[in-house]
Amino acid sequence: MCLVEPGGKKLTIARFNGRIFAFAHKCPHASGIMADGYINAAGQVTCPLHRYRFDMQNGRNTSGEGYFLKVFKAEKREDGIYIGLEDKGFWGLL
Repeated sequence: MCLVEPGGKKLTIARFNGRIFAFAHKCPHASGIMADGYINAAGQVTCPLHRYRFDMQNGRNTSGEGYFLKVFKAEKREDGIYIGLEDKGFWGLL
């Protein structure tokens, strides 16, 4: 896992079983840096602070605390990795 900053937005990208995932760089619980955590054998990203686990595909908390990790669509193409960022428009209203 590593931190990237596409379009000025900090994200974590990870590779697991040949797939690329993109998600928030901080845990929604206590702001642990997700890139400092690890991916377990089930493909769940684990926060380094309190070991909360999240599904990298949908952001669902899998350790039972009820938090959600913001996830983004990501794909690897011949010319690089593409991440789908939201375009909220003027003042985030669109």
